Amino acid sequence: MSKKILYSLMAVMVAGVMVLSACGPAKTNTSAGSLAVGIVLPTKDEPRWTQDETRFKDALTAAGYDVEILFSQGDSAKEKANVETLIAKGIKVLIICPQDGSAAAAAAEEAKAAGVKVISYDRLIRDTAAVDYYVTFDSIAVGAAQAQYLVDSAKGTGNPLYLYAGAASDNNAFLFFEGAWNVLQPKIADGTFVIKNSSEAVGLQAKATLTRDEEGKIIGQITTDWKPDVAKNLAESNLTVATAADKGDVFILAPNDGTARAIADSFAADTDVKSYVVTGQDAEEASIQYIIDGKQSMTVLKDVRTLVADAISAAVTYLQGKTPPQTTTYNNGKFDVPAKPSEVITVDKANVKAAVIDSGYWPAGDFTGLP
Repeated sequence: MSKKILYSLMAVMVAGVMVLSACGPAKTNTSAGSLAVGIVLPTKDEPRWTQDETRFKDALTAAGYDVEILFSQGDSAKEKANVETLIAKGIKVLIICPQDGSAAAAAAEEAKAAGVKVISYDRLIRDTAAVDYYVTFDSIAVGAAQAQYLVDSAKGTGNPLYLYAGAASDNNAFLFFEGAWNVLQPKIADGTFVIKNSSEAVGLQAKATLTRDEEGKIIGQITTDWKPDVAKNLAESNLTVATAADKGDVFILAPNDGTARAIADSFAADTDVKSYVVTGQDAEEASIQYIIDGKQSMTVLKDVRTLVADAISAAVTYLQGKTPPQTTTYNNGKFDVPAKPSEVITVDKANVKAAVIDSGYWPAGDFTGLP
C-alpha cells in the first residue's frame, strides 16, 4: 500500500477518533432533542451526495448529535428555503455544499445572523464574509493531477486536446480548471497538445496564468454543468464539427466521472477516433468499472470518508466552543476563508485495486475483471 493511501486512511481514522471523542461534551453543548447540525447538499440525483448523506448521518448519530439533511435538487431558491428551515429548528452549525457559490451567500448570511456557524462543504460559498470554515480537497491539485496524467500519456507533438469543465456557477470548476491549465499550458505552448474545441482557450493559450474572467470565458464554451447528458451533447457537437485530422489519438480533460463516462462513450462511438485518454474524478463505482474495462483512463480519488470526517470534526469543534485547525485559506471574492484541504490520489488501472479495493473504499464484489 502506498504512503499516500496510508496517509488518507490515517486521516480518516484520526478524524473519526476526534468525532467520537466529542461524544461526552455533545450533551453539554446542546439540549436533549435539539437539532445541533443541519446539512444542505446539492441533489439526491447523484450517487456522491447520497453517499455523503449516509456517512454524515451515521457518524453524527454515533457521536451523539441530532442532524437533519436536506437536498436542494439543483435549485438555489430551494437551498435558501432549506437553510431557513434548519435555522428555524435551532441548528448551531450549518454544513452546506452550495448549488451556486454566489447565490448561496444570502443563505449563509441568514445563518450567520442567527448565530449559526457556517461550514462551506466541498464547494466554496462566494462573495460573503458569512463563512466560518471551508472543508475541501485541494481542488487545484485535482485539476493538476488530471492534466499531468494527460501529459504523461502523450507522445510527440500535435496531439488533439479537448477541454471540458464543470458548472460555471461552481467555484470548484474554476479551481479544477486552474490546476489543469497550470500543467497543460506549457505543453500547449510547446506544441505537444493542440486545443480543438474552444476558441477562447486557443486565444489565451500563450498565457501561463489566467484571470478568473478569462477562465470564465473558456469555461463558458466547455461547461458540462456537471451533467452527463450536457457533456454527451457537447462532445457530440464538438466531434460533428471536427475534421478527421482533429481526431485520431485524442486527449480529453473531463471534469468528473459522470461527465467522463458520457464523453468517453461519445468519442468511442466516433470512427475517426483511434484512441482516447480521458480524465475524471470522484472514483464513482461506474467509473472504476470503466477504468477496469479500459473505457476511462483515470480518476482522482477524493476519499469522501475523509471529507465527511473533516466536516464533522469541524462541526464538533465549533459545538465545543473551539476553532478548527487551518493550513491555508481560499479567497471567496470577499475575504480569505480558513481551510484545511485533504489530499487526493490519482487512480488508474495500474493501482485501482490498491487505491480503491484494498483501502476499503469500494468492495471487490462490486466489480468484474479486477486486475
